[in-house]
Amino acid sequence: YITRTFLELPDFEECKQAILERGQRFQMISLAARDRIAAQAAAFVPNNGTVLTHGYSRVVANILLEAAKKANKHFDLIVLEGRPDAAGVKAAQFYVQKGIPVRLCLDAAMGTIMEQVDVVLVGAEAIAENGGVINKVGTNALACCAAANNKPMYVAAESYKFARLYPLQQSDLPTGAKPDDPEIQQSIQFCDTSASASKNKSSLTPIPLDAAIEVHHPSVDFTPSKFITLLFTDLGVLTPSAVSDELIRLYQ
Repeated sequence: YITRTFLELPDFEECKQAILERGQRFQMISLAARDRIAAQAAAFVPNNGTVLTHGYSRVVANILLEAAKKANKHFDLIVLEGRPDAAGVKAAQFYVQKGIPVRLCLDAAMGTIMEQVDVVLVGAEAIAENGGVINKVGTNALACCAAANNKPMYVAAESYKFARLYPLQQSDLPTGAKPDDPEIQQSIQFCDTSASASKNKSSLTPIPLDAAIEVHHPSVDFTPSKFITLLFTDLGVLTPSAVSDELIRLYQ
């Protein structure tokens, strides 16, 4: 959509103008897609129930605000807090400012609160051709936990995130930088955030990490389609198996 522009328009100024126009058009398409998804998916948010989400997704935010403001539903929201970008903390701050009751929970403790949850709702970085989901690391563990507790797992994403990828396991995803890359070793810091450790300290002191310790630091993981109940998209509410059909239509 964008990268092909220079092939279609060899003149630089025309190419630049076309890229700007296409970027603005894509922004409008994206905003409209989120509104369509929210209008359909708000019905799946249980009134007087509890929703669990992971990280921050603009599509999920639209759905929850649609349910709370327009559908006038009352529900509690649990947000999982996870490394390394503090997305859960930022999401919790956003939702509480919008008047939605929020609890912040460590992602490692998802199993301890799953019994209190009615539905799990997350966004996606990409939807694979096999109906699986690529999203913030921890989503796969969350989906497994939800399935073990018979909780529905909903994923919300715009259809432009449908990708012609067919991962079967975690190792099929692009790894990016190597786990033992010195830059990664230096960029990650570990702190003891317990009350006893941080008492009387203005700032937390990082714990030195031995150079012999390899840090595994993925940003995303893959969730197989068998753990996903429904996909909320601008094309409608789909089962994971419908993604391949939509991709066939798109590339015909």
